[in-house]
Amino acid sequence: MFDKNPFTLTQQVKQLQDRGLKIKHPRIAEKYLINISYYRLGEYWYVMQSDKENHIFKPNSKFEDVIALYNFDAELRLLLFDVIEKIEISLRTKLIYYLSHEIDPWWFCNSEIFIDRLKFSRTLAKIEEEVTRSRSKDVTIKHHFKKHKDDLRFPPSWKTLEQVSFGNLSKLYGNLHHRINSKDEIAKDFGAVNHTYLPSWLQSIAQIRNFCAHHSRLWNRNLPSTVKILPNPPNPWITDSHNVPKQHEFSKLYIHMCLMRYMLNAILPKNEFGNKLNSLLLKYPNVDPNALGMKPNWQDEPLWK
Repeated sequence: MFDKNPFTLTQQVKQLQDRGLKIKHPRIAEKYLINISYYRLGEYWYVMQSDKENHIFKPNSKFEDVIALYNFDAELRLLLFDVIEKIEISLRTKLIYYLSHEIDPWWFCNSEIFIDRLKFSRTLAKIEEEVTRSRSKDVTIKHHFKKHKDDLRFPPSWKTLEQVSFGNLSKLYGNLHHRINSKDEIAKDFGAVNHTYLPSWLQSIAQIRNFCAHHSRLWNRNLPSTVKILPNPPNPWITDSHNVPKQHEFSKLYIHMCLMRYMLNAILPKNEFGNKLNSLLLKYPNVDPNALGMKPNWQDEPLWK
């Protein structure tokens, strides 16, 4: 049975020092620990330990390096969240526009246009939950139900899908039947050529968005999602074949950031994602780029220029 008692801040600091972590200013360390927590910071000092069973730190491991890693990760999440927001809004707009014209404004309720009926039912149930929550909060949804009391359907897609999460938007798109022309049109708009590749990109980005939204660590995280890479992308990509991440490197963040950049370039050609990412890495020189899967001279590739 678990029988450990909680440590005071002073005890936490002393334990870290006893295990070999150098802490110049214990009182400042305590301030960090009361605001961030021992176990959240532990995700960043874990790699600094030579003996992970007994939690013994490598020589010259410093608390300030732990904080630098934590701050880098926080700023990286903010940067990616900003990029993902633009992709999310663009995807939502394209789904609403193309499919409302090809099918009708209530296409997202039409089981006939989706491949997997069970997945469709689950996604629609989630959409219903999101719209129900919005009835008391969102002015547009509230006004719609007040004005159209006798219409028992969902509001049209341009109202309903504004309430839907990126995860559910990506599920709607991925489950669309391949015969639906809009599926390829949306893929082409993002430079993905056709519907074969885009669903995996969206699933990856939705997952990373959730990590960002829940303040979860991105630095040195293994991402379980698998993405499909275009063999001959129509838009600027990575020209040096050695710099294209291989399948076993897809668990690192870099390939996913490359796909975000590729999509963002289609939405906003003159974006600052590359410059901001480079500046962030320069700001924190103690961060190992390999932990993100970064490639040598990545910023010189056409994708990032």
